[in-house]
Amino acid sequence: MTLSQRFGGWILGLFGWRVVPRATIPDKCVVVAYPHTSNWDFPLMYFGSMVYGKKLNWLGKAELFRSFMGPIMRRLGGISVKRDSPQGLVQQIADAFANVPTLRLVIPPEGTRKKTDYWKSGFYRIALAAKVPVHLGRVCIATKTVDFGDPLPLTGDVHIDMDRIRAWYEGAVGVNPASMGTIRLRDEDVAAEAGTKAL
Repeated sequence: MTLSQRFGGWILGLFGWRVVPRATIPDKCVVVAYPHTSNWDFPLMYFGSMVYGKKLNWLGKAELFRSFMGPIMRRLGGISVKRDSPQGLVQQIADAFANVPTLRLVIPPEGTRKKTDYWKSGFYRIALAAKVPVHLGRVCIATKTVDFGDPLPLTGDVHIDMDRIRAWYEGAVGVNPASMGTIRLRDEDVAAEAGTKAL
């Protein structure tokens, strides 16, 4: 175990948290971060990834990377994206996956720390477009564990995929339980109404 891995485990241990042992985190994947209910979620996952010896990446508006903070944000895994790009955010990230050897992109599908009725579908669309698995990350206050689960290749059938995701997150409790959102994509309802399976 490297010094960095020991440090990540030591930091988590200071606050009574631990990392659930898993085989690894793939070099290329979309890491789903749920529940996302507090400002503690990202630090907990970040130090958890250190225990695995794996670097995580996250998205940020291009404007945020133009200041003196740019190099620091990139060092911490930040990726600059142009939200008004003609090619669209999903294609930008799919291209990024194709052009680098390693990219573990963390996306909190709730999109906010407040309670939501639906997850945002960006994580799902990006994983399909980039042809990479999703990796189900979980921060659970009930057990005080950080868990990155196992890779989950998507089938493209939104109902089957989301049922598998819901099953894995069953029992997860966020740092602020009242702010936990519903594990459901609006696209599931749209697909059901249209009588289709895919997005």
